[in-house]
Amino acid sequence: MSLAQFTALSSDTPAVTTSESQVQANPADMNDAGALKNEFITLMVAQIQNQDPLNPLDGTEYVGQLAQFSQVESTENMSKVMQNSMVLLDNMQVLSTAGLVGQTVYVNTSEFELSGQAQQGKIELAHPSNQVTLLIKDDYGQTTKMPLGARGKGDVDFTIDPDALGLKPGNYTISVEVEQGQAQPALLLAGEVSQVRVPSNGGAALVNVAGVGSVPFYQISQFGA
Repeated sequence: MSLAQFTALSSDTPAVTTSESQVQANPADMNDAGALKNEFITLMVAQIQNQDPLNPLDGTEYVGQLAQFSQVESTENMSKVMQNSMVLLDNMQVLSTAGLVGQTVYVNTSEFELSGQAQQGKIELAHPSNQVTLLIKDDYGQTTKMPLGARGKGDVDFTIDPDALGLKPGNYTISVEVEQGQAQPALLLAGEVSQVRVPSNGGAALVNVAGVGSVPFYQISQFGA
């Protein structure tokens, strides 16, 4: 009578059923709050079942563990709510920015382009000055001075007339010269919004302002003339 061959490998290896071999975890769901919660409960039940009967864990420890997990789950849910809120704010910004087309805005910038039309703007003086002068510099470094006289505290409106100042079409930079010892005041240039563009890679909406160029939405300091 012949005996079947016997090896330790064949006797110790557990049989794997077809259903067990086909069960695979979905990596996309492993970090989901629901999946993590089920895994946590499974581990907690296993911990209770395998604890030392002579030295069982205190029930408050389980409550503490559950509270910690609930805090993590709440943080994850709050993060999702904040992401949705950011998307909503971006959409509202795009809608509000689109309504600026055709309107005059003031942009906080020192660069502008002359194309035969006058450039308007304003200076925000924090203190009175006995002499306020605009310094208009072209691409070649030539500076043209435009005196505005003595001015009090507040907004000082100005208009750069290229014909009166003998300025040719081109790109210019502008600065303000005030009384000695005073800080450089804020300078705003005005222009009509001709286009609003939303970058495809995200970020702030870009507003095309006549005479100023394309600037981010947040550089607009005043809406309306």
